[in-house]
Amino acid sequence: MEKIWRWLAISKDMNVNEKIRAREVRLIDSNGDQLGVKTRQEALEIAQTRNLDLVLVAPNAKPPVCRIMNYGKFRYEQQKKDKEARKKQKVINVKEVRFTPGIGDHDFNTKLKNARKFLEKGDKVKAAVRFRGRAITHKELGRDVLDRLAEEVKDISTIESKPKMEGRNMFMILAPTTEK
Repeated sequence: MEKIWRWLAISKDMNVNEKIRAREVRLIDSNGDQLGVKTRQEALEIAQTRNLDLVLVAPNAKPPVCRIMNYGKFRYEQQKKDKEARKKQKVINVKEVRFTPGIGDHDFNTKLKNARKFLEKGDKVKAAVRFRGRAITHKELGRDVLDRLAEEVKDISTIESKPKMEGRNMFMILAPTTEK
């Protein structure tokens, strides 16, 4: 069981120093200069004389490419870049607002207020009209409700997908406008 765990740990990271299995490697030094094709042992000795690590960067090349670098510093910088990338990314949620074809004015205004709140917060809104019973025969009423919603929020949103039927529901997706 321990061998399996050790193998999993190696596969997540790059192969470093003694973990490199290739007999011959193309060697690149810390400045980016090519030192040519060397045996694995020669490459390890060169890295050790410079107090750096031998890192396998292209295992599928013929011969595999290794680079001499400070592996700890490299991992630290990678983690910093990943953390910065996570900070900058924005998560967009899709909120759903459901209507019926014969919705009253006050109910419509309440749901409109919710849709506006979601759009102002930066979320997308999925507006759905649910047809029950015989109401399915009057699809134009549902389309009118969605068009009315789109008209009411056109100042803060754009239509991402036009109204379309899916089973007994009619959907439309609104996205917040991006102001630069």
